[in-house]
Amino acid sequence: MAQPVYKRVLLKMSGEALQGSTPGGVDFGVVGGYAEELAAASAGGVQIGLVVGGGNIFRGASGLAGAPDRPTGDYMGMLATVINALALQAAIEARGVPTRVLSAIEMPPVAERHIRRRAIRHLEKGRVVIFAAGTGNPFFTTDTAAALRASEIGAEVLLKATKVDGVYDADPKKNPGAKRFDQLSYTEALARDLRVMDATAISLCRENQMPVIVFDMTRPGNIGRVLDGEPIGTLVKGG
Repeated sequence: MAQPVYKRVLLKMSGEALQGSTPGGVDFGVVGGYAEELAAASAGGVQIGLVVGGGNIFRGASGLAGAPDRPTGDYMGMLATVINALALQAAIEARGVPTRVLSAIEMPPVAERHIRRRAIRHLEKGRVVIFAAGTGNPFFTTDTAAALRASEIGAEVLLKATKVDGVYDADPKKNPGAKRFDQLSYTEALARDLRVMDATAISLCRENQMPVIVFDMTRPGNIGRVLDGEPIGTLVKGG
C-alpha cells in the first residue's frame, strides 16, 4: 500500500458483507479477507474505527405478522452487531493487530463500554476500534451510528462500504443505463433520495462537514486504494 492520505477513518460495513455467498451467519473466510486489508492499513499508520451492521443475523421486522415491536426488534439488531464485531475482532487480532470492541450497550464480559475519550486513546495507541450496538437506542440505524462515531472521534472521512462501486441515479442491477456519480453534495443526496445512507446519517454528516466515500468493498484491495486517495467510488461532501 502506498502512503495513506488519511490518518484516522471510520469504516461502515454492512452485516451482509460478512456472510459470503450463503445468506445468514458469518463466513470467516470472507471476514479474513477484510481483516487482511484492515491489518495492512493499520500497519501503514491509519487509525481505524469500524461500525458493522447486523443484517446477516437479524434485521428489524416491525410490521410483519408476529414480529416484535420496533424498539424490541432494534435492540435485537444491536445485539447482532455485537456478534459481528466479535467476529471481526477475532479475525483482525489473528493477524497481529490489537483490537477493541466498544459497545453502546453495557456488557462487560464481552466488550468495553463506549466512552469517546477511551475510543480515541485506543486509536492513538494503534488499536482498531470496533463500535458495536449502534447508538444504543432504538429507531436509529447503524448508518447513523457510523456518522455519530465518525464525528465523535474526529475522523477525516467516513467510508461507506457497499457491494457496488459508488452511488447511482438508479439501481445499476436493474437499469444498465444507470449513471454513477463521482461526487455529490449532501443536499443533493437528500433531495434526490439516492440512498447513500439514511437521511438522519447524511444530515449529521452535513452538519459536521464529514465527507463520505461510498465504494465497493467486495473488490480485493479497495480498502487500501481508498485510503491511498485513489478516486474510486462516490465522494459526498459540501452543500
